[in-house]
Amino acid sequence: MHIVFLSHEYPVWSPGGVGSFLQTFGRALVQNGHRVTVVGAGKDAQEIRWEDEGVQLIRLPKKTGWKPAFWHNASVLNRKLRKLQQQHPIDIIESAELGLAFLSRKHRAKKVIRLHGGHHFFAEAEKRGIDTKKGWLEKRSFAKADGFIAVSNYVKAHTAKYLSYHNKPVAVVPHPMDTDLAVPEVNVNNNRVLFAGTICEKKGVRQLLQAFYLLRKTHPEKHLDLFGRDWYYPNGDSYIERIQKELPTSHFEHVQFHGSIPKETLMKRYAEAAFCVFPSHMETQGLVTLEAMLMKKPVIFTQYGPGPETITNGVSGWLCDVYDPKAIAETMKWCIEHPKEAKEMGVNARDHIQANFDKSRILEQNIDFYQSLYA
Repeated sequence: MHIVFLSHEYPVWSPGGVGSFLQTFGRALVQNGHRVTVVGAGKDAQEIRWEDEGVQLIRLPKKTGWKPAFWHNASVLNRKLRKLQQQHPIDIIESAELGLAFLSRKHRAKKVIRLHGGHHFFAEAEKRGIDTKKGWLEKRSFAKADGFIAVSNYVKAHTAKYLSYHNKPVAVVPHPMDTDLAVPEVNVNNNRVLFAGTICEKKGVRQLLQAFYLLRKTHPEKHLDLFGRDWYYPNGDSYIERIQKELPTSHFEHVQFHGSIPKETLMKRYAEAAFCVFPSHMETQGLVTLEAMLMKKPVIFTQYGPGPETITNGVSGWLCDVYDPKAIAETMKWCIEHPKEAKEMGVNARDHIQANFDKSRILEQNIDFYQSLYA
């Protein structure tokens, strides 16, 4: 099959969970004999192409003339897809929630939306209303899809509160993981606690900082490392700078913001940490949680949303009330004071990921779904 993914996210372009998914999944598809092309909006005046272990990457030229950006991007994208169709007939065009909005209906390929968490999905967590334009675009995109893939039962059900699947098939297929990836041979630093993800409110960063402050009252030797890009408000304000003004200075002692780092480096940092905390308020599944579990890390995750689909509480990790800093602090404290049990949970976590998220198994589920759209 020839599968075209519409996305500007990919590790060689920009960090992010969608990009990490596309790289893992795209490479696996290529290894199994399929052709994979990732097409996304670019930042240069000319088209840029790369290849990543057989995955063809195309960044389209940016807007340079008088046309509105959406008009330019739609024209360039549809023209590129027609050319790709002539060179290698396309079987599947896949995008995230908004990606099909301006796609021409004339493309013969079956169109799939993978639910990574769209504008409507995150409305509650971000405590905002639905933007009229983005809401309309998402509805337009959903109407063009021939099928949908949700990475968890939770994202499937929650999205359905806002958007119609138009009686089209919907499959639940989790993120694929490279479960053969070995745990790096590193020295674990029992004083380092790790968070990874965008530094923003919906990822629970505020509650984590408050919880870590409480933890250090009994464990002052601990350090918190946060890996991920800063988030910016519509007026351009930095989330990190704003929260540093809003919370007492004492909440930032032994806390370090490292920014984004390559995935390979992050996997090593997981392995070096004592345990990981991802107190996100809203997730579709939580890719960083899966990555850390694969590295045999004890993980603290949310008891809400997809948490129970990802972790068996007290067996392969912990689920807690991520809106309550005291609950997060108490869970971290338990992890510190029960090192043997915590280590066993890390082993169970890797076993769980290998049994349920192996990329070969999930690849088959995806291909079966793609093929079913032609049945």
